[in-house]
Amino acid sequence: MKKGELIERVCREARLRRSEAIRAVKAVVASIRATISEGGKISLSGLGTFKVKSRKARPGRNPKTGETIQIPVGRKISFKPSLALKKLIKTPVQG
Repeated sequence: MKKGELIERVCREARLRRSEAIRAVKAVVASIRATISEGGKISLSGLGTFKVKSRKARPGRNPKTGETIQIPVGRKISFKPSLALKKLIKTPVQG
């Protein structure tokens, strides 16, 4: 699903005008981005948890040359799905 499709679904489900749905989706995305950039954690019931994790420096390999390189300390975004989402994925599709 792309952003435009999400906006259309929000229009239908929340019975909003398209302009209102666009503002709502943009506000949610901006809030998630701001919280993540500050190193915060976001828990959405029924969906999961987004958080920032630190990664240690580690050795790596340049795939082009095969040369060993040192990958510096960094941060990554982690998503842990909720139990409800995991169960939804494991349920066989009816069709």
